[in-house]
Amino acid sequence: MESTQTPDLTPALLFDKVTLGYGDFTVLRDISLKARRGEVVAIMGGSGSGKTTILRAATGQLRPFAGRMVLFDQDVQTFDQSAWQTMRQRLGVLFQQGALFTDLDVFENVAFPLREHALLDDAELTAKVLDTLEAVGLRAAAHLKLSEISGGMARRVALARAVIRSPDLVFYDEPFAGLDPISMGIAARLIRRLSDQLGCASVLITHDVSETFSIADTIYIVGQGGLKASGSPEDLMASRDPYVRQFLDGLPDGPVAFDYPVTPAFERWAKARGVGR
Repeated sequence: MESTQTPDLTPALLFDKVTLGYGDFTVLRDISLKARRGEVVAIMGGSGSGKTTILRAATGQLRPFAGRMVLFDQDVQTFDQSAWQTMRQRLGVLFQQGALFTDLDVFENVAFPLREHALLDDAELTAKVLDTLEAVGLRAAAHLKLSEISGGMARRVALARAVIRSPDLVFYDEPFAGLDPISMGIAARLIRRLSDQLGCASVLITHDVSETFSIADTIYIVGQGGLKASGSPEDLMASRDPYVRQFLDGLPDGPVAFDYPVTPAFERWAKARGVGR
């Protein structure tokens, strides 16, 4: 489905040489990336590469050590708690495990953000929820309990809830994790279609290559403490960079070694126990 929105070249999300970490430990250094409205942008990398750290910073859960992070032309370094609360009204998040309410049915799970934040009468709320469920193919499942639907369907319910308020920027945390191949394809197609229909910026945090490359406009690959590569899917598929090739081809060895590296801390530990390397 083609975009129904006029492209907006102003980034919804901008990282300018951002350094992130926890305590005195730096996870990623000098990260620069951006996501515009109407674009699907993927942040990829192996386990422990820092993808989730980027998500936490972008949603205000983690303050950067250095650099500039901007949401909709606003420098978030100046934000207090109230400013973040206001900004989050423009954001949608699809959590990795869905984070659905098991005691609510499909309809009420999707309706929850509207009941909390929107002033709609019952008829307006019902129409909005059913329209959104229809967009993900689940209008006729509105009455079902979560125990009565599949994992793939539950992911679509979570997706409907993430976009029910028409956010300007949506984050998808491992949207394809645990899905069968058919459900993965459905989820990917929905993300692309909803991004086009809403004209929102969509940011995927993922390590799934096939589905991501089929829908993304721009891909950023992080690892080894920094940004390793960026570009279109075609650019990255043509890359000869050893790290990129190891990640995309699933090679067991390369820049990311199979063996955990020997560190001074390990050597001290081994010496204290009288064992060699």
